[in-house]
Amino acid sequence: MATNLSHGLAPIDETRVGKTATRLSWAAVFGGVVIAIAVQLVLGILGAGIGLTMVDPVEGTTPGAAGFGIGAGIYWLITTVLALGAGGYAAARVAGVTERFDALVHGLVVWGVTLILTLYLLTSAVGGIIGGAFRTVGAVAGTAGSAVGAVTAAAPAAASVAGVDANDVQDAAQDVRSEAAAYLSDAPNDPAQMTPEQAQAEIARQLPALARGGAEGQQAESRIVDIVAAQRKISRPEAQAQVTRAKQQFVQTKNETIATAKSATDKAAGAAAGTSFVLVLALLVGAAAAGFGATAAARRRLR
Repeated sequence: MATNLSHGLAPIDETRVGKTATRLSWAAVFGGVVIAIAVQLVLGILGAGIGLTMVDPVEGTTPGAAGFGIGAGIYWLITTVLALGAGGYAAARVAGVTERFDALVHGLVVWGVTLILTLYLLTSAVGGIIGGAFRTVGAVAGTAGSAVGAVTAAAPAAASVAGVDANDVQDAAQDVRSEAAAYLSDAPNDPAQMTPEQAQAEIARQLPALARGGAEGQQAESRIVDIVAAQRKISRPEAQAQVTRAKQQFVQTKNETIATAKSATDKAAGAAAGTSFVLVLALLVGAAAAGFGATAAARRRLR
């Protein structure tokens, strides 16, 4: 093996000339991610304990929701900075990088892997909970269906054991269905022949058409006026006046409800936008913390 001397200081191995070491150590990145998540969990549990100590419903000194939320957000930001800073520092130090750019890359990779892993854990946990709930509902529904089928199949046998003719059971069931159909049938066309329950049901059936307006709404309004006049035994103009007042009140209530819903939606959209901006800022701060911790490790090694 040929060697040359460089200024008499150390031999140079020509077989290693041109070879460079790997600039990104995934083992160091993995170690930094583990440290970052562990620090985040420990500080998060500590913050939960601190927050619970501030709750005192007996004395009434519990902080308000707004102040409590702001404090929790600030604490979460601080813990994120500490956790990612520690993870980036550990990754760069373990990797043995001596250049600030390489250290910065290690820190940013630690930040990215931690973010992706955290999002995956959150989404998989929520998906598991929802999937388990739906599986439970499906199992219950299947069991209920099996039970109904078993009861239906066992009914003729039970009737036979009790000495009851199966045809009599079927006739009784048919009579019950007929009575139910008669009870649920349309009300008489003449409002004067309607019972109060039938009149209320008919008015409720006409309300959607009344709300839509147009020719169909006018027909529904005329039908409601006839029912009110017949049920209250008043003249049709008086019934028309009562229906008109009720309609105006209904429209006013509907408009107020729509306005309230629009205002609530606008506030929710503004809050969601503000939360998104704060979350992006927190993520950028976390990336800066990871990069700063990693470059600090590189500067320490250079000394």
